[in-house]
Amino acid sequence: MCQSGRMRSWELTLSLDRSSHQPLPMQLVLAITEAIRRGRLEPGAALPGTRPLARTLGLHRNTVVAAFDELRAQGWLETTRASHTRVTETLPVAELKPARGQTKSLGFLLRPFENSARSFEAAPRDVLDFSGGLPDARLFPSHLLARAYRRALKLSSGKALAFGSPAGSLLLRERLAELLATRRGLSVSPDELLITRGSQLALHLLSIALFRPGDVVAVESPGYPSAREAFTLLGAKLLPIPVDGEGLVVDKLAAALERTAIRAIYVTPHHHDPTTVTLPARRRLALLELARKHRFAIIEADYDHEFQFEGAPVLPMASSDPYGVVISVGTLSKAIAPGLRMGFVAAPKQLLTTLLAIRGQVDRQGDLGLENAVAELLEDGELLRHSLRARRVFHARRDLLVELLRKKLGSALSFEVPRGGLALWARVDDGIDVEVWAKAALQRGVRFFTGRQYMPSGRAIPFVRLGFGHLDEAELAEAVRRLKPLPARAGTGRHVFDS
Repeated sequence: MCQSGRMRSWELTLSLDRSSHQPLPMQLVLAITEAIRRGRLEPGAALPGTRPLARTLGLHRNTVVAAFDELRAQGWLETTRASHTRVTETLPVAELKPARGQTKSLGFLLRPFENSARSFEAAPRDVLDFSGGLPDARLFPSHLLARAYRRALKLSSGKALAFGSPAGSLLLRERLAELLATRRGLSVSPDELLITRGSQLALHLLSIALFRPGDVVAVESPGYPSAREAFTLLGAKLLPIPVDGEGLVVDKLAAALERTAIRAIYVTPHHHDPTTVTLPARRRLALLELARKHRFAIIEADYDHEFQFEGAPVLPMASSDPYGVVISVGTLSKAIAPGLRMGFVAAPKQLLTTLLAIRGQVDRQGDLGLENAVAELLEDGELLRHSLRARRVFHARRDLLVELLRKKLGSALSFEVPRGGLALWARVDDGIDVEVWAKAALQRGVRFFTGRQYMPSGRAIPFVRLGFGHLDEAELAEAVRRLKPLPARAGTGRHVFDS
């Protein structure tokens, strides 16, 4: 509703009963006061003139005039110097309580749900945020995307704003198939690709397609929490498999499979989330053989393939899958900006058919105009050029963070310098209470995630994950400065590097 000036049209529906014995002016009085009580009309809200309101409601103007006079007399309405009628600005608080019989709480129980993604929401403006391994949206030339989007809408003759295939833009699927073939070694056709609103939607669609209540899904421990929540939402049970300095411990999975049948396993073999390690070839081959033997799916998330700083990126497992067991989940959001919700699934057509049927019910389709615009950026090479520029920036930021941590925090943190990715996984000295440190740091204006958030059990472990991609050089320096002092564990009677 318009809050300034006289309303151009009456946008609030009021219910009047012409068959009632109650006079229409009094019905209108009660309807407007009820709208004010319920918050549909806020204090200061402008009302239309008596003539336009009478026309809208099909009443005689004198009926509306009489109702307005009564509402002014009761103090609900007031007339401004410009002869505009408004809801009184200073209504008593008691008058604005919900009408009798109305409640703001539910009258039934809800099933509780976890949503770790809420933790990744933007931190307050004055908080420097290490959480997540996110790119810096400020680096992307948004004017190129805006130009491509305008062109996509214009060239489509309105089709980009109409219903389309739940698989997503054919143009984008064609360009993406080319990209996956040349950059990731994946031989897929456009018909074997599904474009989704971020990789998280892809995981939910796969959960619906693959899992039934009670099915067991193996997950990395530590591992990506939002994937676990997507699986358990459908009633799947989690089987945590430990991760060491080389990624998923496949021997532990093999031992577990002798006791428990699983439906699928979720892995991040390239830049493992959160430890950043890469799964070596021998473990990849062993995992593929286990999937063939025990007939389970491998859901492989390759979320930041473009950001490899030393050596060549390792090709995804899906590129060398001879058994048809690997489902590849990826995202373009990391290559452009996290707020651009654009992920994808690459899978055999049989599974894609099922996913399309589910997607048509859950989300129907994505933003075809935006997808066509991204297809244009891929075709013109703009996306690749941006990725190369961003990789150089992120490489420099990684090196700066490593230097700052070693200089300012010394032995308080120990870590391997990641060869790629946008985050650093560090072990915290035994003398530091990492959970207390995280809370104290947040009070000083810097946020980071501790290892607890990545453990399926929720158990505290002495690790932190520091995402450096979306902080520039000055912000990184200030964030590291705010990390001190480091609180010691209870009973030690000291602070580490207290400044």
